[in-house]
Amino acid sequence: MTQTLTNAPVSAAAERMRRHRARRRDGLRSLTIELHEREVDALIRSGFLEKSSRSDANAVAQALYRFFDRAFR
Repeated sequence: MTQTLTNAPVSAAAERMRRHRARRRDGLRSLTIELHEREVDALIRSGFLEKSSRSDANAVAQALYRFFDRAFR
């Protein structure tokens, strides 16, 4: 008699932990930060962020990545 094995569904918590561990192995850290409006303004003035994207969280995050890349070369 042959039994077919199926993968059990992975819970959301287990998936989050898997991603967390993968990031740690890759040397990454996940943070939540608060930016003051003047810091967003500085990203715009410095050319890292388009003025029209100031309320787009993903665009601000990408601007911070660009800033860090330049600051920590």
